Amino acid sequence: MHSPYIISASMLAADLSNLGEQIHEAEMAGADWIHVDVMDGHFVPNLTFGPVIIETCRKVTQLPLDVHLMVESPENLLASFARAGSTILSVHIETCPHLDCTVQAIHDLGCKAGVVLKPSTPVDLVVPFLPLVDLVLVLTVNPGYAGQVFLPQVLSKISALRLELDKIDHPIWLEVDGGINAATLPLVRNAGANVFVAATSIFNHPEGITSGIQQLRSQLTG
Repeated sequence: MHSPYIISASMLAADLSNLGEQIHEAEMAGADWIHVDVMDGHFVPNLTFGPVIIETCRKVTQLPLDVHLMVESPENLLASFARAGSTILSVHIETCPHLDCTVQAIHDLGCKAGVVLKPSTPVDLVVPFLPLVDLVLVLTVNPGYAGQVFLPQVLSKISALRLELDKIDHPIWLEVDGGINAATLPLVRNAGANVFVAATSIFNHPEGITSGIQQLRSQLTG
């Protein structure tokens, strides 16, 4: 977590029959965080992981668990995901009518708090809450499935958020998720992001997990 750039390896494309081994290989290859997408089949058209998967991840790694709650009424699930071992709990501004209260609840549970914006959500909606959070996650695909095509029109939103975050007197991670690979990572880095979530380009890399992470890292250090 001392690098200026963080790679968060997303379990959405991992082989769940070998979850422990997949996480271990990602960690050994230099992943900084493990990203877990939680989908409820209502807010997004897919159903994925619950607290049991978080518990499993926590048993096999001490890396930060970066948990993205793509769910309706996330406030009802915060405690169970915190108990399971989450480090960061990120919620969608679109599902939190009282975002300040939700962020405070996350902090009270001992976790870092993040706020998430879908591609169509304007930056202005989140600006008043930026001083309260530890992380802002911008989606560069419409949420629901791994392997989608990166939406370049979201780059201007990342740049706008970077300008707003630089006005705040404490560090806030600017995270990007969706279609991140060796070609798109430099684009979002140059726009101001410093946390990069990757699923397919790591776990489905033709030369394996280690090569996938190394290829991403080369775009941050080269």
